Amino acid sequence: MDSQKIRERVALIESQREALLKLLEKPNLGPLRIDVNQALEEMDELLEDFKRTFPESENN
Repeated sequence: MDSQKIRERVALIESQREALLKLLEKPNLGPLRIDVNQALEEMDELLEDFKRTFPESENN
């Protein structure tokens, strides 16, 4: 898998982060709120790691 393909997949994952944020806005989430918060935290950590490993200037 080339770096451009990986970047595209990561961008797709990053764009789906908004769905988790919208889910957090629901008042009837109950105990699932903990899981959604954890998913957001882990996603953010992975995205930060990706950006450190593959900086923007390294396009190809």
